[in-house]
Amino acid sequence: MSKFNRREFGKLAVSLPMMPKLQETGKLDYAGGLTDIRGIRVGHFTDSRRPTGCTVVLIEKGAVAGVDVRGSAPGTRETDLLEPRNTVQKVHAVVLSGGSAFGLDSAAGVVQYLEEKGIGYPTRYGPVPIVPAAILYDLGVGNSSIRPDRQAGYRACRNATTGPIEEGNVGAGAGATVGKLLGAERGMKGGLGSASIRVGQLAVAALAAVNASGDVIDPASGRILAGARSKDGKSFADLAQILKKTPLSPVQNLGENTTLGVVATNASFDKAATQKVAQMSHDGLARAINPIHLPSDGDTIFSLSTGELDGSDLGQVGALAAEAITQAVVRAVLQARGIPGYPAHFDLK
Repeated sequence: MSKFNRREFGKLAVSLPMMPKLQETGKLDYAGGLTDIRGIRVGHFTDSRRPTGCTVVLIEKGAVAGVDVRGSAPGTRETDLLEPRNTVQKVHAVVLSGGSAFGLDSAAGVVQYLEEKGIGYPTRYGPVPIVPAAILYDLGVGNSSIRPDRQAGYRACRNATTGPIEEGNVGAGAGATVGKLLGAERGMKGGLGSASIRVGQLAVAALAAVNASGDVIDPASGRILAGARSKDGKSFADLAQILKKTPLSPVQNLGENTTLGVVATNASFDKAATQKVAQMSHDGLARAINPIHLPSDGDTIFSLSTGELDGSDLGQVGALAAEAITQAVVRAVLQARGIPGYPAHFDLK
């Protein structure tokens, strides 16, 4: 077990590849995000009463979309539509939400917002907004009767901008926690993070809401940044080592975790290629979360192609998307702040 050390945690935070230095406030310099892709806006609604919230990614002109679901306990909306064999080619928003299955209601508010603006798939009786969504389980934090609803989704749209994306305890990451494989009482605070990478004219970006059952690690050193704590709460339990040495009882909290992501690129791809980007992006989760894709997780990543740049290599975009997801996951826990019962990386001494 590694003991918590405030100075050591600060060193970990600045050792990450391509990661800016911490400011004096403990916040990381901004590393970009989905709004670096032209035509994308991102907005959060955060309900501080619990906390919980939702995050909306708006693409009002539409984007080709794909999805890959790896967790065994997902909660999703409109994901079948994204299969390459199915008809509709573009989506107009993606929603990530807390609140478990109740949180899917937030997508209805996004649909309402887009309908009011006349945006959607054209039909004889008016445009129908296409809004896939996925949820994470955060009902164990605070009052579980408070969860994102239709109004929350609508307000997230009203808050959407093309500017820097707020990270940490916001939106879908507001009630997110990590390291709960040994029990929620031994977990830590997760959150929401973003990152982007540019290679010439090619842009690839990611956003992640991190609510994992596993530990979040520094890929450069393998050290744990946030995760399951020892019984006395003074060190990390180290789930990777526990799984190698200790038989565990069957996990009882099935479906009570989940890491969600959205990756986007300005490259021009069809639905099949965009789905491949989503699949490759899950490698980024595996680099930063251990263990990942458990029966108690509903891990889901959406991918978006805005189609501005022709001639991009699919393999390169997928690899960059995975790297951006890794950075976004790490930033989510480094930007988080503790809440009662769940200390954050920043709060440890």
